[in-house]
Amino acid sequence: MSSFDFACTIAIGSIIASTLLSKSVSLFEGVFGLTTIYVLQGITAYLRRFQFFRNIVDNEPLFLMKNDQILWENLKKAKVTEGDLRAKLREANVLKLSEVKAVIFETTGDISVLHSSEELSVDDWLIKDVLDR
Repeated sequence: MSSFDFACTIAIGSIIASTLLSKSVSLFEGVFGLTTIYVLQGITAYLRRFQFFRNIVDNEPLFLMKNDQILWENLKKAKVTEGDLRAKLREANVLKLSEVKAVIFETTGDISVLHSSEELSVDDWLIKDVLDR
């Protein structure tokens, strides 16, 4: 879920609550508000097909670790703590930092851990759009 999708979800909940609980908001106004949000979300979903719009609306994935190296500046940018990173590594059953090939902060806010005990490298296609800053 992108930040725009999250904002739309909050707005939908707020509109529904206001319509149901407030005497000053008519049913028509609530339905109009919901329709507006759904139309905006539909337009945004369509426009996400174009790179220029995707750059405006969506976050870009970001490396938090490359191999066994922690990228501290990227942790700060993503607002991920060292403890959060350790927890994700444990959750992915990483036993040694040398097993880590990449840790990526995804556009959805999830953290992906790519690891293997074998001497394999990550296919370039999988990390094609990940920022290395």
